[in-house]
Amino acid sequence: MPKKLSFDRRKFLTGAAGGMTGLVAGKALAGAQPPARAESASKRTAPAEVDPPSVDVLTVDRSGSDFMVDVIKSLGFEYIASNPGSSFRGLHESIINYGGNAAPEFITCCHEESAAALAHGYSKIEGKPMCVLVHSDVGLQHASMAIFNAYCDRAPMYVIAGNTLDATQRRPGVEWDHSVEDAAALVRDFVKWDDLPISLPHFAESAVRAYKIAMTPPTMPVLIVADAGLQEDPIAADARFRIPKLVVAMPPQGDSGSVAEAAKLLVAAENPVIIAGRATRTPAGMAHLIELAEALQAPVVDQGARMNFPTRHPLNQTEGGRALIAGADVILGLELTDFWGTVHSYRDQVQRTSKSLILEGAKLVSISTGDLYAKGNYQDIQRYEEVDLAIAADAETTLPSLVEAVKSLISNDRKNTFQERGSKFADEHQKGWDRARSEATYGWDSSPISIARLSSELWAQIKSEDWSLVSSVNPASRWPLRLWSFDKHYQYIGGSGGEGQGYGAPASAGAALANKKHGRLSVSIQGDGDLMYAPGILWTMAHHRIPLLSVVQNNRAYHQELMHVQRMACRHNRGITRANIGTTIQDPNVDYAKVAQGMGVYAEGPITDPNNLAPAIRRAIEVVKRGAPALIDVITEPR
Repeated sequence: MPKKLSFDRRKFLTGAAGGMTGLVAGKALAGAQPPARAESASKRTAPAEVDPPSVDVLTVDRSGSDFMVDVIKSLGFEYIASNPGSSFRGLHESIINYGGNAAPEFITCCHEESAAALAHGYSKIEGKPMCVLVHSDVGLQHASMAIFNAYCDRAPMYVIAGNTLDATQRRPGVEWDHSVEDAAALVRDFVKWDDLPISLPHFAESAVRAYKIAMTPPTMPVLIVADAGLQEDPIAADARFRIPKLVVAMPPQGDSGSVAEAAKLLVAAENPVIIAGRATRTPAGMAHLIELAEALQAPVVDQGARMNFPTRHPLNQTEGGRALIAGADVILGLELTDFWGTVHSYRDQVQRTSKSLILEGAKLVSISTGDLYAKGNYQDIQRYEEVDLAIAADAETTLPSLVEAVKSLISNDRKNTFQERGSKFADEHQKGWDRARSEATYGWDSSPISIARLSSELWAQIKSEDWSLVSSVNPASRWPLRLWSFDKHYQYIGGSGGEGQGYGAPASAGAALANKKHGRLSVSIQGDGDLMYAPGILWTMAHHRIPLLSVVQNNRAYHQELMHVQRMACRHNRGITRANIGTTIQDPNVDYAKVAQGMGVYAEGPITDPNNLAPAIRRAIEVVKRGAPALIDVITEPR
């Protein structure tokens, strides 16, 4: 907190205002004309009583926002991301002055959606929420898509929205447009909890409660509305408010009876399959999943929503997952976002049809916090699947007891059977890696550059570093997961959850911000269409020195949508020659290197010759290692 000024600001301004009042009065008297004639004393009336001139109070030594910052600091936030807005001007000033702009540090964003998406990416590296400030109704509407993504992704986020609730205290004009009776109504369907505190003690309790709720699985965004009056009104110098103690709830663990039943099914199975969705959050979670798979020598299908299982582990059978599911007698789903879609095939044709993939009599076991929370309006819960055993609990927290129960049931005969099973999977795994490397060579020297070549060249430059891929692999056709060696929990953060465009660039920046203090090399394979939603994040990265290597996969199209239009054109027998209309980013082509350079980011490209790719990546990595962002614009094949 800055040192208090040596003079009393209030007395100084009061004296200054009083002196100005006297000066103005003196000038008025000096210029006054004498009365034309004197009135007799008998006709004089008593002068009307006039209130003494008042002086506006222009300064406040302590405001509600100072205490709010004390509360925010108690929650341990490292950063607070925001695009500035008047509805939280009190909090803003208190954060940077009273709070010293440290813990939390203000991260300036050029759009509220970028601020929220940045917090989303950060949470998946750090395992805790970042704070986001948004400006009343308009800022919350801007941020809503990114909040929705985090909701669908079950990622914790802590949002504070400013608002002026008291209509008699709103400034005339725009403040009426930027105020609302129930701000949280804008996002209530896709936040876990919200509140509007009406006093500072209320704010303290709700702020701590919100953090606890956000961090209790299933983790999700929460929202606190900070009234402008509560922020800006003065509080007495001797006022004392208590900040409640934060005690984060222990995640729910599966009950012993259900866990024992699941263990019996797994040990007795001839062809068990473990499928991991958002199963692990920490290194311990990944270790427990490895321990379970190795105890059973059971194959693991990693759906990629988180970094669940090492890609080069012999039991990682993700690439052959469909066939394994079809032949399984027991399927264990860990925090699956779509169990129904996992065990069914679906045909998107004129008449949409589906059929079950699983064997008759196969047993389905689910361990998921998804059964503990659901809302009706936004249908991210997917189709209902009839499982045989549903354990409503946190999968990572339940894994240790499941591992223990499984090991206690394995006889020597079963252990030998399991080892034989594991040897077969090890052979299949090696064949899969050899096949992926061979397929990556197709079109190796082509231009536009193949995604496999891009992924291979990037891996060759980062594999000896402590790296972290902070972008989704789906637009890159999952080539990094097929070619790289992922074995640490922070090396992959999954996708956006709600598949909303505009997530990739700011979420990657948030994850890179979290990786910064650990000295990790953060890498993003960035879609060009996604970057067009939020290019201002490049300035944020340059301004705050966020070290991130962004490799733009520039196919000059919203390619997934282009394929959807092609599908419709074929369905209607009209040909695909016009499918580019409304789906491509051409004429003119965007030069992302120049865009990035204009934002203060080191950049190269557009690169069209694959032989120029490796040297460009090396140069960019050197920039990132010096603590700055870098971008490479690569002209690629569509997928």
